[in-house]
Amino acid sequence: MHLTLNGVRLDADARTLHDLVGPLPDGHAAAVNHEVVPRAEHASMLLADGDVVEVVTAVAGG
Repeated sequence: MHLTLNGVRLDADARTLHDLVGPLPDGHAAAVNHEVVPRAEHASMLLADGDVVEVVTAVAGG
């Protein structure tokens, strides 16, 4: 299946978000097609051909 991960198009065999990105460290979040997916749902979030996945890191500052 064709996916885009952080702007990079790739072919992946991943069925779920967890299959694609694995367990994320604290301070990271994942979104599929511009919708944030709660960490508890990563293993059940099925991916489809053409999905756009973004993994971001929270940054604090002031």
